[in-house]
Amino acid sequence: MLDIAQALHRWSEEGRDFAVATVVAVDGSAPRAPGAAMAVDGEGTAIGSVSGGCVEGAVYELCVQALQDGRTVRERFGYSDEDAFAVGLTCGGVIDVLVAPVRSEERVLGAALSAAGRDDPVALARVARGPEGLLGRALLVRGDGSYEGSLDGRPALDGRAAAEARALLDAGRTGTVEIAEDGTSCPGGLTLFVESSVPPPRMIVFGAVDFATALVRAGKFLGHHVTVCDARPVFATRARFPEADEVVVDWPHRYLGRTATDERTVLCVLTHDARFDIPLLETALRLPVAYVGAMGSRRTHEDRNRRLREVGVSEDELDRLRSPIGLDLGARTPEETALSIAAEIVAERRGGTGAPLTGSRTPIHHDVDRMSHSGKSA
Repeated sequence: MLDIAQALHRWSEEGRDFAVATVVAVDGSAPRAPGAAMAVDGEGTAIGSVSGGCVEGAVYELCVQALQDGRTVRERFGYSDEDAFAVGLTCGGVIDVLVAPVRSEERVLGAALSAAGRDDPVALARVARGPEGLLGRALLVRGDGSYEGSLDGRPALDGRAAAEARALLDAGRTGTVEIAEDGTSCPGGLTLFVESSVPPPRMIVFGAVDFATALVRAGKFLGHHVTVCDARPVFATRARFPEADEVVVDWPHRYLGRTATDERTVLCVLTHDARFDIPLLETALRLPVAYVGAMGSRRTHEDRNRRLREVGVSEDELDRLRSPIGLDLGARTPEETALSIAAEIVAERRGGTGAPLTGSRTPIHHDVDRMSHSGKSA
């Protein structure tokens, strides 16, 4: 439910009661990942999605029912041979959905929605499988390990749940955890669904060129916090990049050396000028970031690699470099090039190959998230 936190927080602030349906498990090919949510308020207004259309009508009715009777339920939806378009998932997958009523005075969920709306790092742990009386019980866990709420009033169980949720939060992941009702880590008693909400991953675009303008838009579309960096103040301006979160005038390698990066950060080097590229990539390829790509022709790429070897970059480090940057889409315009770069970033993150799906026998939806990991949808 944290993927629609801002809208739900507004509803809560307005004093609206609502019911929220959250995908808590997926098996096979399914259109939305765990954490996807749909909510319905007392007036019948709906936001969000759990399946991209396949089962929205049935889930809507479950939300209306939850508002009426106040009960939390877990329902499974899968492919229906008799009537594939009625309730079943026509993609052939199976999803489990947790449907819970949320009253406007609900303190724990309200705090979770508020924190997620501010991009504060928080995890929301809810009982997704277990005794009926515990289903939907929630615990809010913050980045410092503190928590509020309770699953059943027992400190041992709450402490174990908070520790497990904190581990997923530290990794920026959303997923399930099995624990025992007595608070031990033995599986079999309770299944907790933990949603992690962390600040958006960073995309740093080096080089204030025409291609960067289109890439900024693509990065924002993918949910990144986008920074443009260039040493030339005449080009690195807010007027040229109004959609960027930050525009920085500095030498690229110097800025990269002092700014914060993590395992979700993507670095896109569009300068294709050795004065900037070599010291920048020497730094970038030694950082534990998710993706490093550099623009340039194949001749530029070979010359760049030679120069990087000369300054001591190892072959293992060079193997991390995606150059020429982007997938081969036959791109020509800045917008098409930005699309090819964005596609490569997604493929790198999700474990895709970038090959056409037509004729392929590989799964359409991969379970792998190599970059790890925003729980907002992530």
